Amino acid sequence: MARQIPPIDVQRWVNSPPLTPDALHGRVVLVDIWEYTCVNWIRTAPYVKAWHRDYADLGLTVVGVHAPEFEFGRHAENIDRAIRDHGLTYPIALDNDFTFWRALGNDAWPAKYLFDADGRFVERWVGEGDYERVESEIRRLLEMRAPGTRLPPVSPEVSAFATTGEPSYVGITPETYLGADRGVPGSFSVAGDWVSGGEYVELNSGIGELALPFNAGEVNLVVHPGPAGQAALRVLLDGEPIGAERGAAVGPDSVAPVDRAAMIRLVAGASRDDHLLTLVTDQPGFRAYVFTFGP
Repeated sequence: MARQIPPIDVQRWVNSPPLTPDALHGRVVLVDIWEYTCVNWIRTAPYVKAWHRDYADLGLTVVGVHAPEFEFGRHAENIDRAIRDHGLTYPIALDNDFTFWRALGNDAWPAKYLFDADGRFVERWVGEGDYERVESEIRRLLEMRAPGTRLPPVSPEVSAFATTGEPSYVGITPETYLGADRGVPGSFSVAGDWVSGGEYVELNSGIGELALPFNAGEVNLVVHPGPAGQAALRVLLDGEPIGAERGAAVGPDSVAPVDRAAMIRLVAGASRDDHLLTLVTDQPGFRAYVFTFGP
């Protein structure tokens, strides 16, 4: 693992000119390794945005480093829209070749690396949670950087998290990849004319069904609409059009429109029982990549 901020050798910057370790000297630096369809990063994003909001003027620089999990994440139009959709205003480095990822010694999404004002590595966090610890360390390093700095109260986002705590993920269905590279036989089924790629399953023609048994309160799916740029998924829960348990991407008609490569929310608030989720589409070229879950 890097003990100093390594050179940030990436393909492109958004929201900032290129930053270097020398340019960052004198600033506390939080590097956030992210991927825009990763539900674990999506859940952490409000806290990263809050730290930028509350501490940027006091000596903190957040650098979001996007490393694509899927091929479509390398395309400028997709990542630029994701930056806008998520409201990211801090510097973003697009690490399509994983050069900076490797220089850090990173191995996961999301991951946070904190460096002091002299560029020295302080701590690393992987995944969700531990937000109180991250903010506490940011505040400590800012005070070390400029003794006597008047810091604001701990961010409301972290204060709320400290009150509610991390929900339990015990017993929920694990992340389920659908492509040939990482798919687990028997974890889902398809009906119709589907083809399997390394990262995804793709509907070739006709009407296709994708069925997933699960036990979780929340179900999300990373999708691509295909060459038409538009697709629609009919969402069934336990054989019936989904109702009150529909996620944010699903309309009252139990249909989820898909107009870009993204993660969509299909189920929310389901009972913690064994369920069957069935998705039906007739859009040739529609691709499904990975199901993710939450309590």
